Amino acid sequence: AVKDDPNNAMTENDLTEKSITPIGGFSHYGEVNEDWVMVKGTVMGCRKRLITLRKSLLPQVSRKATEKVELKFIDTASKMGHGRFQTSEEKAKFYGGAAQKKARKEATKAEAEE
Repeated sequence: AVKDDPNNAMTENDLTEKSITPIGGFSHYGEVNEDWVMVKGTVMGCRKRLITLRKSLLPQVSRKATEKVELKFIDTASKMGHGRFQTSEEKAKFYGGAAQKKARKEATKAEAEE
């Protein structure tokens, strides 16, 4: 994973231009600014745990270990709450400037009260 590539979460099947960092950053961690490695499965321990990766001492011959991993999609939705948008542009397109409409409506009410 190259940290300088802004579209480092794109795959062959998902051509959305997005970064590996979810919208709003990772909970209790923030944004990914350095090189990163994706690990298959889970890692025991607390968040931000230091993990040492090393070459296996025994040759891995099982089918699970030798199969080629084909990554189809990387979820970059917000990890806080119920995230459903992969990019901030997608979110803005869905809401269609709802925040701007609300601000204009409040400004109109304020002018009417004066």
